[in-house]
Amino acid sequence: MTGKELSIALRSGKKVYGTAVLSSSPWWPKMIAGTGLDFVFLDTEHVPLDRDTLSSMCQAYRALGLPPIVRIPSPDPFIATTALDAGACGVVAPYLERVDQIEALRGATKFRPLKGERLQEVLEGRGTLESELLEYIENRNENNLLIVNIESKPALDRLDDLLSVPDIDAVLVGPHDLSCSLGVPEDYDHPKFKEAAKTIIAKSRERNLGVGLHISHSIDEEIGYAQDGANLILHSSDISLVEGTVKNDLNRFRSVLNATEPTAERGAHSSPVI
Repeated sequence: MTGKELSIALRSGKKVYGTAVLSSSPWWPKMIAGTGLDFVFLDTEHVPLDRDTLSSMCQAYRALGLPPIVRIPSPDPFIATTALDAGACGVVAPYLERVDQIEALRGATKFRPLKGERLQEVLEGRGTLESELLEYIENRNENNLLIVNIESKPALDRLDDLLSVPDIDAVLVGPHDLSCSLGVPEDYDHPKFKEAAKTIIAKSRERNLGVGLHISHSIDEEIGYAQDGANLILHSSDISLVEGTVKNDLNRFRSVLNATEPTAERGAHSSPVI
């Protein structure tokens, strides 16, 4: 799948599936590609990936037909272009609360390599592009997605204005930050959080934008939001899924083999995590 194909799928309401990939192991891309996922999510906001490592990961997944979507550490258009230059098929910008932030990211993802005053004129509707230049820009950026993170009460209050910015491909809810901003930290069953999430889903789909939540704690909850209209299914992460599998397998071993050694003593003599 190309970035353009992913954008078309998201806007049309088709469900697309991805997971967050934290590991930069060279064995990982081929394995991930064999799972049937539609895209991968690479996070540079909370994960220590340097520019060289990020580019290697983007190029590997892109070559395997898995569009890499990169969350940048701040809503900075220059960081967005850095991610795209590394090989990302799209960027997720965190904690967006103002229209001008999204407009700047729109310029970085949809109008590059235009910069400076010429770009600002176009974004503000005060300038037009020559037909040859417009065709060049459209072709160059056709596989670039702009995904906005909505994860605060101010963003929720201004949602209509934020989503009115042209060229947004999808909306990603940040559950942890949104729950904290709403005053109900990590209480994802709280009516305030659920109402906010459903509002974001509904308003995004009204505008034919893809929308989803990044959830790691409950596949049933993910299914529920998908039934409410979410179609950007960003399920867990490689590290969480491996951790869960190992825990389940060990519990199965101990249950079947009647292991009686106390967990605390077992852990006290274990090797440090590296």
